[in-house]
Order: sequence, then C-alpha cells, then structure tokens
Amino acid sequence: MSDHPTAPVIRGDEPGTFPHGVLAERHPAIIRQVRETFPYGPEQHRALDVLLADCTGGTIEPLPADAHDRRHWESWGMDAHAGRSWYEVPWLWSESWFYRRLLEAVGYFAPGPWQGVDPFRPSKLAELDSPATDEELAALDDLARQSEDERARALLHGSLWGNRADLGFRLSAEGAEETAAVPALVADDSERLWPLLGASGTGAGTLCLVADNAGRELVPDLLLIAHLLTHGRIARAVLHVKPYPYYVSDATTADVVDAVRRLTGAQGAAAEYGRCLWAALTDGRLALRAHPFSCAPLPYADMPDGLRADFAAAALTVVKGDLNYRRLVGDRYWPPTTSFAEVTTYFPGPVAALRTLKSDVVTGLTADTEAVLVAAEEQRWRTGGTHALIQVRT
Repeated sequence: MSDHPTAPVIRGDEPGTFPHGVLAERHPAIIRQVRETFPYGPEQHRALDVLLADCTGGTIEPLPADAHDRRHWESWGMDAHAGRSWYEVPWLWSESWFYRRLLEAVGYFAPGPWQGVDPFRPSKLAELDSPATDEELAALDDLARQSEDERARALLHGSLWGNRADLGFRLSAEGAEETAAVPALVADDSERLWPLLGASGTGAGTLCLVADNAGRELVPDLLLIAHLLTHGRIARAVLHVKPYPYYVSDATTADVVDAVRRLTGAQGAAAEYGRCLWAALTDGRLALRAHPFSCAPLPYADMPDGLRADFAAAALTVVKGDLNYRRLVGDRYWPPTTSFAEVTTYFPGPVAALRTLKSDVVTGLTADTEAVLVAAEEQRWRTGGTHALIQVRT
C-alpha cells in the first residue's frame, strides 16, 4: 500500500489513551469475568493467573511447538513480536493475542473436558433471550406493513446499530438524524449501497457479510440477509463468522445457530424470517465461512488469496462492526478526513462498512462533520458507540 496514504499504527503504550485502557483494565476485567462464569478447575485458574501477569506486565512468549495454530501465528508475526511488551506491539495484534491466550488458558483447544466450551456463551445467550430482544422481534410485525424498500432500509439501520438500535426497526429515527446538530450518523453512503444489489426479484449476485457480534447484534444481520434473499435482491449470501470465540462477543457458527433458533421459536414475522434462514442454510443459498484469517491480528490488506477470491466474487461485501472496520481500513491514527475509498483500494470488490464507533479509527468524514463532533464532544465521539457510519466503496 506504499502508493496510498499512511498514518501511525495504533499501539497501547501511551497511558490515558483508549488502547492503553483496554490492555491495562479491560483485559484483566475479562479474565475476572471468565473466572466467575464457569467453575473451572485449578489448572485453568493457574493458567488464568499466568495470563493476567503476562498481559499486564510481561512480554509476548511464542506458542508452544505443538500448538495447533502455531504455523498461522508464525506467519502473523508472533516471532517478530516475541520478547516485546504487550503494550509495544500494534494494539490490534495485542488484543487478538490476548483472546488466543485466554482460550488456551481455559482449555478450549486442548483435548479434555473444557475443549470447545465457549467462555463467553452464557453472556451471549442471556442477551439473545432478553426481553429487549422480544420487543425488537415483535416490532417486525409492524414493519411487515411497510413497502419492500422501506423494510430494507429499516433492516439496514437495524444491522448498523445492532443492540443499540432501539428502533423497533422503525424508520422514524431517520428524519431526526438529518436535523440533529450533532449527527448520529457521521457518514451515510446507503444510497450507493442499494444499486450494488439487484432490484427486487432481479438479484443474481452474492452478498458477503463479515459478521461482528453475536446475540442481539447478529439477529438484525440475519434479518437483513433473509429480507434480501426473500425479495430476490441477491441470489446467495455468505456469512463470515469467527472459527472460535473472539473479542468476547464475536459471532461463531454456534452463535448463528442460536440466533436462527431464537427466530424460529418466536411469533409472527420473526418466525417467518427464521424459517427462511433455516431453509437458506440447508439449501445453500446462505453459506457460512469460518476462515482462520477471521481471527488474524492483521488488517484485511494482508488477507490470503483464498479469502480474496471469495470477496472478489461477491456483488458486495458488507463489513460489520468496529473491529472489522479497524481491519478494513488499517488500525491507524488516520486523520478523519482521509478518503475511505483510498484506504480500501486494495479490497478485491465493492465493499461497504456498517459500524458504530467504538475506537479511535475513522476515515471518510467531511471537515465540517469532524468540526461539529469535536466542538460538541472533543474526541469522545470516536469511542462512545453513540455515532455510526455507512461507507461504500464501489
């Protein structure tokens, strides 16, 4: 990417910054949460103690020689970072390494009784089974009375805002956003997104959707896919999920199944969406991918050829959420007015980002929008999850 703009890589070595807080405070809190969620035995508790000491004050030590994914991590920079502080390496790398080590500590990968047990599953299921989810699914019945285009737009906004949607998937919030002094939607290319899909009944292409979180954030992603399939805006969808639990709430295959079951077990329109998704999974119109690179500590600019071919074949790839946005544009301190199109020129096909802002990285804003946000909130708008963007590069 030498011909394109560049900016400093984000690291966690500066106290008081958002990345430093994640490494110094959030990761230890996650270790405490995991300890309390399952009755792990002494072996797991000892391993979690070691991880706590390592991630807060130790250095990066390579995986053992017999680790099942050692070859991947060697190609992802493990040996180059060995012996360095967790705070000195790129923040994206350090965060990913933390979750890999956490799963190892609780016995997720090794043969034994805890193999394959997702340490974050209880919190994912609690969110999926919450009354708030019931309310959002019930609102789908009202949405059924809208036109197909209005439903598509509402479901896109539901997918964008995830568990902050509180829209009941209604469109009423759209007008309010346009007149707000401080915009909730800091960039909106949604009108450039729809032409990349077919008109109703004419869509012959494939939509790739790179999923972010499970639970109440995955449900609206699935609803959007179901709508586009049902109305013939796309012929097929490929949903990219994580091959193992990652970043606490990232979606895995098991989380997709849980979400589809939640829909099929609901009432009214939600159940219809669920049956559509179940049928699409069984007949191949909706396929799941769990590529190892989905858990890589690297930007998508470094994606392997097989994944590149997947995205190149799609009419559109939708990249969901904050972490995937960081990987899409590069986890760097970009000036917010940096062109989104320029930093994603490497991507092998049309790409759209749907993202609520929960970290420092942002591109594609106008100077006026940035000025309004900074005047109202200083830099808090970058990390609070109260602002969002829809960006498209064709």
